[in-house]
Amino acid sequence: MKGKWLIALLMLCQSSLAIPPVQERCHYTSQDSVLVEQLLADGRTDVLFYARQFLGKPYVAHTLECYPDDERLVLNTAELDCTTYVDVVAALTLCARRGEKSFRNFVHQLHQQRYWDGKCNDYTSRIHYFSDWIRDNTRMGFASEIQQPNPPFTAVQTVKVSYMTQHPQSYVSLKRHPEYLPEIARQEKDLSGQKFRYIPTSEVKNTALLRQTVKDGDIIGIVTAAEGLDIAHLGIAVWHDDGLHMIDASSIKKKVVEETITMRQYLTRRKNALGIRIVRLK
Repeated sequence: MKGKWLIALLMLCQSSLAIPPVQERCHYTSQDSVLVEQLLADGRTDVLFYARQFLGKPYVAHTLECYPDDERLVLNTAELDCTTYVDVVAALTLCARRGEKSFRNFVHQLHQQRYWDGKCNDYTSRIHYFSDWIRDNTRMGFASEIQQPNPPFTAVQTVKVSYMTQHPQSYVSLKRHPEYLPEIARQEKDLSGQKFRYIPTSEVKNTALLRQTVKDGDIIGIVTAAEGLDIAHLGIAVWHDDGLHMIDASSIKKKVVEETITMRQYLTRRKNALGIRIVRLK
């Protein structure tokens, strides 16, 4: 009997070692960890299931900036902006699709998505521009950008980013640590000049072609003409009878919502919006 207990204990230890520990450089609450494990326990693997779990959660910007002098992975499932909302939904979906149900697995996935090479060192190790998020998460095998067929992908974005280095006072970490600026400038230079196909506003129609091209649960990135930026807003694609819609953490409605207007209407109401880029989780 003792031998059986010893074997069981050794197997438990081995299985625990196979799961990445929750890293110390991580900020979260017990409510966050309980919610994550409750959602993953459901066993669902579709993006929309996780996207809709946060409907009504308040929109709050800058929740990641809690440690301007000591960068940490910050998880806040109670308050979300458009980027953290998509990041959390993506991490939940990817864990679920691998059959991973522990909070430790989720934190590991979020580290991999949010930081270059999955390593949280300082502010410059966080991925700041969404085009870089797409590139790095594609390299890691977590996602892929859809850029065909043509049409509806009739437009090309040539990225030219400089917003962070041009407006360092808007970022608490850059304001406190100007020594980070050269590395951010290097990242901007590396990204600038990259070209990506996108669907212009004129092609965002309720057609069979667009329904075949954009799927429920795809990540939508709104291409912007604003100087120094690549993507102005993020959301999750969802089809209704009247066309393509989006679930997003809305700064206008101050909460996570399933937009009642179509994606076409949303784009035409925003001066700098040029169209949408589409990213699909693996």
